[in-house]
Amino acid sequence: MNTAKSTIHDSYLSVGVMSGTSVDGLDLALCRFTKTGSGRTGCPDNERPGSLWAYEILKTNTLPYSGTPWPERFARAEKADGYRLMELHRNFGKFTGEAVKMFLGELQADLVASHGHTIFHRPEKGITLQIGDGAEIAATTGITAVSDFRRLDVALGGQGAPLVPAGDELLFGQHDFCLNMGGFANISYRENSQRMAFDICPANIILNRLARSMGHDYDKGGNIALSGKVIQELLSQLESLGYYQKTGPRSLGREWVNEVFMPVLERSAGSTVDKLRTVCEHIALRIAAVINKQQAQYKAPDSREGHFPQGPESYPNLYQPPSVLSTGGGTNNEFLIQLIAEKVMPAKVIIPEPELIDFKEAVVFAFLGVLRLRNEINCLASVTGAAKDNSGGVIYPQP
Repeated sequence: MNTAKSTIHDSYLSVGVMSGTSVDGLDLALCRFTKTGSGRTGCPDNERPGSLWAYEILKTNTLPYSGTPWPERFARAEKADGYRLMELHRNFGKFTGEAVKMFLGELQADLVASHGHTIFHRPEKGITLQIGDGAEIAATTGITAVSDFRRLDVALGGQGAPLVPAGDELLFGQHDFCLNMGGFANISYRENSQRMAFDICPANIILNRLARSMGHDYDKGGNIALSGKVIQELLSQLESLGYYQKTGPRSLGREWVNEVFMPVLERSAGSTVDKLRTVCEHIALRIAAVINKQQAQYKAPDSREGHFPQGPESYPNLYQPPSVLSTGGGTNNEFLIQLIAEKVMPAKVIIPEPELIDFKEAVVFAFLGVLRLRNEINCLASVTGAAKDNSGGVIYPQP
């Protein structure tokens, strides 16, 4: 393996590792990142950041958790004692390192950037924990590892989430909206010269749970939901949840799902199929509420801000529908995407190549690791509400 870069370079080979809240599996992406321009994350008004870095996805893979002890171990971790939790932290780091070694084979990398698996996320209490010991990853792979991306931001008073918007800013800045539908649906966009982002609502963390209760790993293509009917009373109750009235930086965690969302779902007398259909409707409505609010506020096109006009009747020669880049496992739910596309018109939902759909978060974490290695901003205060932008992540140099 290559040694870690001890000086600033313009090209890096980085492995991004992501274990999401939907507990589907461990995503790995080997990427090459090449600096193509000057500037920084959180650009001033006269700079558009979309072309500052180029990326190339060289290899991807997912190690499914189905049939392994990891989902049960993660579930038990919330109530584990200190020793058991540290043991899990160490073991998952070792597992991650071994997975990276197998994934790379004879290929080389300059660093491994691992998100880890979230066990606790209570930023309002100053607590967040993503297990998967970076020291074990570095020791197992022989490659410099970066992990624990969220805690510095939380210590600075931020939500510690979402982190992907820093990558959206520098890698995907040509899109008006970047929508990710993993365990939770989150979005990022530029407003008043700043990148704004937040968690919108739960997504696969609920859809997969309902599908599993019917004996399926997930609702492939949304076909089960398609056969159901919307339970209007349940939909109204979900739409009225307090989280959706919040503004500014905000994030969701499994705790909120278990304590707030699931009790509403469980009190409903409807069938599981109809609940699945209702949750899809709820997700589409929540996403559309955010995008349509921005569409209503945007004015004439401005190349610096990426703004678009309110409609083709106002600017017949200039109008281009705003683009919504959709990634994450929920993008493979064709029924859900159809619902969203109908509700956000005239905005156009962009479905990228399958590798980016399924591995964008891993790609972005590979990139956040590069920024951390360069000691450059990889977490935006405009997104998280922290006291300042920061470069989060603990670096474990190549042993």
